[in-house]
Amino acid sequence: MIGKFLVGVIVISALLVGGAIYYLQVYGYYHEIAASAPAAEIRMTTVEGAVEPVLIEGFQGIDAESSPIRFRACFHTPQSMAMLTETYQVYEKAEPLVAPSWFSCFDAEAIGEALEQGRATAYLGEANIKYGIDRVVVVMDDGRAFAWNQINACGAVVFNGDPAPEDCPVPPPVPPKE
Repeated sequence: MIGKFLVGVIVISALLVGGAIYYLQVYGYYHEIAASAPAAEIRMTTVEGAVEPVLIEGFQGIDAESSPIRFRACFHTPQSMAMLTETYQVYEKAEPLVAPSWFSCFDAEAIGEALEQGRATAYLGEANIKYGIDRVVVVMDDGRAFAWNQINACGAVVFNGDPAPEDCPVPPPVPPKE
């Protein structure tokens, strides 16, 4: 009888912990970004290297303090693909990151397919928006657009514990362990 009780306690505890972990990963840390918030300003890097705001409509966004790569945004831009490609730097290694299922406007798989099929173009939003993290902006041929933060080559090296390559900015100092 005691064995069944202990097994029951273990199973119920595991289910509660699993549910809590799921909730925290999918819902708990995210917050919606208001369209009027400074974080809702989408900026892109020109071919000359200047970072400037772009015209957008219908912004929806989410972010989390727990990770610099949890930012996701959906919006529309009235600017043409031709004008965007002539004005802003194309981002060659865009890899859309999956958003929580409740943020339904952002479909990483569909964005990736559109990039592969040439129906969308990825642009550098802002390099090193946080050290080692680039903001990527993808614009579809119908004006729908998406943004997310992605680890860049410098971040991938430094975050693995290796020294920054020579062509990378100096990483921020690591706070001392207490």
